[in-house]
Amino acid sequence: MLRKNIISLFALALALGAFTTLVSAAVTGRGAAVTVALEKNAFAADEGILARVTITNTTRGELRILRWFTPSDGVKENLFRVTVYGKEVEYLGPDYKRPEPTAKDYITLRPGESLDATVDLSGYYDFTDSGYYAVEYNADALNLFTNQPNMFAKPEALKSEAVEAWVEGREVRVGDGATADSVVGSTSFTGCSTSRQSSLNTARNNAYTYASNALGYLNAGTTGSRYTTWFGTYSSSRYSTVRSHFSSISNAMNNAAVNFNCTCTDSAYAYVYPTQPYKIYLCNAFWSAPSTGTDSKAGTLVHEMSHFNVVASTDDWAYGQTAAKSLARSNPSRAIDNADSHEYFAENTPALP
Repeated sequence: MLRKNIISLFALALALGAFTTLVSAAVTGRGAAVTVALEKNAFAADEGILARVTITNTTRGELRILRWFTPSDGVKENLFRVTVYGKEVEYLGPDYKRPEPTAKDYITLRPGESLDATVDLSGYYDFTDSGYYAVEYNADALNLFTNQPNMFAKPEALKSEAVEAWVEGREVRVGDGATADSVVGSTSFTGCSTSRQSSLNTARNNAYTYASNALGYLNAGTTGSRYTTWFGTYSSSRYSTVRSHFSSISNAMNNAAVNFNCTCTDSAYAYVYPTQPYKIYLCNAFWSAPSTGTDSKAGTLVHEMSHFNVVASTDDWAYGQTAAKSLARSNPSRAIDNADSHEYFAENTPALP
C-alpha cells in the first residue's frame, strides 16, 4: 500500500507540476550571485537529479573565487544543502586534503561574467527516501575569495535560496568500489607499485604514532598552546570531542582494514568517501610530501582517517596552517570539525608545548 501511495504521489507531481522549477539567488558580501535550477519538478528513481548552478559576478571589478568550492570540476566538496521535509540528508561525495590555495587555484570572473555548471546530485547525496527535496547552494570556507593569509579572517560563503522538486527514492549511488571490511588490521593496495606500498606502510605506522601521541596529550588533560592553537579557546565539551576523535583515529589507524588506492592523478594530497571506510585515495601531492612534519604523508593519513563517518566525520572548513589557526581563533566549534586542524595538532610542527 505504501509503495502504491508513493507511485501515486509521483504521478500526481508529474501530471500537475506540483512544484515549478525555481531559480533563486542570494548575493554574498563579495558580490557573487548564486542561482540554482533543477532540470525538472519531479524525478523518477532511474533519473539523475540534474541541477544547474550559475555564479555571477555582480560587481564592477574582477571577482576571484576558489575553484574547489565551485562545481566547475564537478562536486569535490560538500557544496549543497539538501533536505527532505526539513531533514538534512547525508553528503556521500569525496572529502579532499589539499595544499594551501595559491593564485592558480582561483577562477576569475569579469564584471557581469558567469560560471555555469550542471551536476547530477544523485551521485553525491542520499536520495533513498521518496519525497519533496529542497536543494540550495551552500559553500562556506576560509580563503574563498582570496589566498592572502590572514590570521583573523572569517569564513566566507556562496549561497543560494532553496529550489524544490519531488524525488522518487532510489538506491544510494556513490563513488566507486564497495565498503571495506572493518577492524581487522590489514593493509591492502590498489594500483600501487612496490615502492609506494612500502612508503604507505611506513606512513601508516607514523600516522598511528602521531594519533597515539595526540591521544596521550588529550588523555592527560593538557590544555596548552598546542591545543588552543589548533582548536581554539578551551571548553570541556569541545575538548572531550577532540579526545574522542583521536581515540577513534588511533584505533582505526592501528586496527582497521585499510585499502590504499594509488590511481588518483589529481593535484591534491588525497581524498576519501566518508561513507566508505577505510579506503584512502592517494594523489600527486602525497608522493612528494615528507614522511613526517607539516603536511606530511603521515599527517595526510590522519587527516583522511578523520573524515570517515565511523571515525570522526570531520569536514574541510580551512586548508593550510594559516587558515587552520585563523579558524581556531574565529570559530572553535568548526575547528574541532576541521580535518586539517586534527592533522596539524597531530604533526605538531613546529612543536608547541
